[in-house]
Amino acid sequence: MTTDDDIPPTASDAVEEIDEYEPLPTQDADGEAAPENLRRGVEAIRATLKHLPNGPGVYRMFDANGDVLYVGKARSLKKRVTSYARGLGHNTRIARMIAETASMEFVSTETETEALLLEANLIKRLRPRFNVLMRDDKSFPYILLATDHPAPQISKHRGARVRKGDYYGPFASAGAVGRTIDALERAFLLRSCADSYYERRTRPCLLFQIKRCSGPCTGEIALDDYAELVGEARDFLSGKSDTVKHQLNDAMARASESLDFERAAVLRDRLAALAAIQSNQGVNPRTVEEADVFAIHGEGGQTCVEAFFYRAYQNWGARAYFPKADGSLEPREVLGSFLAQFYDSEEPPRLVLLSEEIEDRALLAEALTLRSGGRVEVSAPVRGEKKDLVQRALNNAREALGRRLAETSTQAKLLAGVAAAFGLPKTPQRIEVYDNSHIMGTAAVGGMIVSGPEGFQKNHYRKFNIRPEDLTPGDDTGMMRQVLRRRFARLQKESPRDGEGRAADDAPPWPDLVLIDGGQGQLTAARETLAELGVTGVPLVGIAKGMDREAGRETFFLEGKTPFRMPPRDPVLYYVQRLRDEAHRFAIGTHRARRSKEFVANPLDEVPGVGPTRKRALLRHFGTAKAVARAGVADLQKAPGVNRATAQTIYDFFHEKGDGG
Repeated sequence: MTTDDDIPPTASDAVEEIDEYEPLPTQDADGEAAPENLRRGVEAIRATLKHLPNGPGVYRMFDANGDVLYVGKARSLKKRVTSYARGLGHNTRIARMIAETASMEFVSTETETEALLLEANLIKRLRPRFNVLMRDDKSFPYILLATDHPAPQISKHRGARVRKGDYYGPFASAGAVGRTIDALERAFLLRSCADSYYERRTRPCLLFQIKRCSGPCTGEIALDDYAELVGEARDFLSGKSDTVKHQLNDAMARASESLDFERAAVLRDRLAALAAIQSNQGVNPRTVEEADVFAIHGEGGQTCVEAFFYRAYQNWGARAYFPKADGSLEPREVLGSFLAQFYDSEEPPRLVLLSEEIEDRALLAEALTLRSGGRVEVSAPVRGEKKDLVQRALNNAREALGRRLAETSTQAKLLAGVAAAFGLPKTPQRIEVYDNSHIMGTAAVGGMIVSGPEGFQKNHYRKFNIRPEDLTPGDDTGMMRQVLRRRFARLQKESPRDGEGRAADDAPPWPDLVLIDGGQGQLTAARETLAELGVTGVPLVGIAKGMDREAGRETFFLEGKTPFRMPPRDPVLYYVQRLRDEAHRFAIGTHRARRSKEFVANPLDEVPGVGPTRKRALLRHFGTAKAVARAGVADLQKAPGVNRATAQTIYDFFHEKGDGG
């Protein structure tokens, strides 16, 4: 989000168009002689002024390489760009941005609200260097009560809402959703199984036996009675929890009076499950039914935005964000830009509470109202329960940032220790760790994890599906060669280094240290692979497991050094073990996911022209993929949606392969 603070006092809405003969700036923001690049930047900006409209829109500033430096929106494009074209009165950040500008592009919009929405979308997509950037834009999980089946399913959902049903959330984490769904299963006995699993059941599953499902799949409960349970769950998730609990209490009392103690015990367990859900949600508001609460705290050159989510008078958790922002920006500027990006992909509630009064509050409320289709209020409360909710979020933001600063300080000491232990020329800012995982060479994958001053950088993790060509099954060394070859060949292409070993600022970063899970053999293979690619100056360290794979007895291999061990209680050793274990966890998880996918692969997935609908029709008609493979053309045509041409394609696919099943 661009605020009017970007415009110096001399460039208000009354700014007049710059005379093309007005001299270029002779001084920069600090009163020093204006450098040549600042003058060139001003010239590039002035070249765009003549064709600019006075209406609202979005502008982009590009450097000489064509990379986006900054995205901003304006009520009047001409007036906003005119303020930059003066080249005077800007803070250091804006002056640097102008100096690097080589060209500009513009998009006109009907309203400033549309400009705000477009600006947020472009910032998230292009990630310009001079904008405030969200570092974590992972979507939130929701609880879905599907309504496209006679016996609705309860499940965790993340992403686009393509399935018909009721969505409840957002929840702060997948773990919170999982715990809540477990409790809801005990409270309302709803099924969580997939529709395909439901349709195949001939007897109740384990969840029915442990009283976490009412068993609609095999008729253990009538669909009308199951619909009542679904209605109770919907009421509870919609904020009518007291009503649901009173109904269950009354039903339990009636069961006890009629001596139906088994049913009374079931109702008692359901009430206990509801109590467990509410106890896990922390302090719930009394007067705020639906709201997102955001509080911002800055310290030590870093900023934390804490977000709390309240729905149906219940606290669905919180998440801390640490946006990337220039230290010269005020907290309200960072918060305003953060919110525009946050709601670019999230559904806004009816109320958004803030710890700071932001510049474009009314405009943001208008934009969120436009997106949601209902009125959205954005406010910074000063009293009452709303103020208490904001204060709670602010306290959490302060604590979260304090923990992060402490961790960063500790991390800096550990990285300095790594540099000393391995004789590195400087403290590493990016450590890459590689590991492989497979079972006798099958479903082989390589994993790369990344760590640095801020800890594990999971958005930089990479997986490599090992290509089996020219590899002996189980050849770990060959697998490591392939992974490193693919990784560094791509890095050379995307981020070429100059004669001094430096890459461009906006290019993908090179590692300062590479750790290989393996001993001398793996290290030699890694060194030879990089040498074949012409890669030099990347320190390599091999980590061999200790006797009986005992942690603390690892041996480290470096080129030109005698293998050595670290002292058993050395904090640097613990840190390297954590890196190695994280790489192992990531590789194992990726391998298991690939193996599971291969286990459930269906031959019909490979048949040209057979999509999900025809695949389901064929399996329902023939029962199994083997039966489809054995069927003749005439029999295949009898399946719904399969014509003569498709039947012939399916027949040829299986018989040309010589695979009868």
